[in-house]
Amino acid sequence: MLDRRLIEEQPDVVRAALSARRHDLSLDGLLLQFLERKTLLAEVEQLQARRNAGSREVGEMFKAGRGDEAQALRAELAKVGEQVAEGEARVRELETAIDDQLLRIPNLLAADVPVGDDESANVELRSWGSPRSFDFEVKDHHELGESLGILDFERGARVAGARFTALFGAGARLNRALSQFMLDLHTTEHGYTEVLPPFIVNSRALTGTGQLPKFADDLFRLQKPDDYFLVPTAEVPVTNLHAGELLSGADLPLRYCAYTPCFRSEAGSYGRDTRGLIRQHQFEKVELVQLVAPEDSEEAHEALTAHAEKVLQLLELPYRVVTLCSGDISFNAWKCYDLEVWLPAQNTYREISSCSNFLDYQSRRAGLRYRPEAKAKPRFLHTLNGSGLAIGRTLVAILENFQQADGTVVIPQVLRPYMGGLEQIS
Repeated sequence: MLDRRLIEEQPDVVRAALSARRHDLSLDGLLLQFLERKTLLAEVEQLQARRNAGSREVGEMFKAGRGDEAQALRAELAKVGEQVAEGEARVRELETAIDDQLLRIPNLLAADVPVGDDESANVELRSWGSPRSFDFEVKDHHELGESLGILDFERGARVAGARFTALFGAGARLNRALSQFMLDLHTTEHGYTEVLPPFIVNSRALTGTGQLPKFADDLFRLQKPDDYFLVPTAEVPVTNLHAGELLSGADLPLRYCAYTPCFRSEAGSYGRDTRGLIRQHQFEKVELVQLVAPEDSEEAHEALTAHAEKVLQLLELPYRVVTLCSGDISFNAWKCYDLEVWLPAQNTYREISSCSNFLDYQSRRAGLRYRPEAKAKPRFLHTLNGSGLAIGRTLVAILENFQQADGTVVIPQVLRPYMGGLEQIS
């Protein structure tokens, strides 16, 4: 969440970010609540001072033999006490309402985030590789996977419903090979520590990273216990591993990578990408998470993005990097780069990773702090994350980019050791 003082003292800064995001949230009610709370606290403080001073007067009156006056003052102070209790109760109500509204305000935006309504205003920064030219009719991954017997959409739907897929044989092994390859790359070359987090999280963790309350409809919630949710992304459990702790500056930066399945209802997708693996209710990712000192976060953002790019480069998949505009960036992000991989069957680039810098937005929600040095005042960490990569979409890209005229698919060289030496799927 944003710093309450920033909202109170510089509301126009927040309003400008809301406008750029095309967000219709008004700050007026929140600012009035800030003012009411401040006024009430001052009034309660005065009443408490009056009650404390009066209590001393009562004692002095009794000592002086002025019992009737003391009883009268005691009755008056009882009413003051009721006013104090009422004021404190109202302050608590206001704080609850304020906290709820603070959780619904999106992050600010970096100065260089393009302003625009939707993805059409995103700005391409760079590209890598050249899309392959085919001398035969290109098939999409859905058709390829079914013809090779490695993707079974019908049987997946039979056991779970639409947007679930069963993988068989070389398809299942390729999926596993991708996760192992990514984890090995990030832990051995990029300095990340592998984590295997819980695949179920509670509402406190989801609130800490910003999925709640904003995206409640996109989550799968368990019935018993009802405060448990299936993870929508490893970002949630991994970022919250240090929630509520006070870390040492000597511990930073912390770099974690984690493989998890991810579960999303795709409540806002409105029928998009219903065919194939692009938008599933269950998918898998290797996620990259960094917790860093504030002065290091912009450099860390560039590094994290490069780590995700390296996966695509080693897999020899053409891609581009785009900066998301103000109308397309996520609720929590201050700045975000999307990696978009080339999909021949769609003749376009599609998102395969989002690499975001949140500044201290998540840290304020989750209580992620560190002490720069001994006796220094604690500070909020900056958090970053990105997919390194989304495994299902990577599998899609491999099938489509490495397909052959005879319907076989060549395995990228870097994955063959993970595939037992298999060179192609046929």
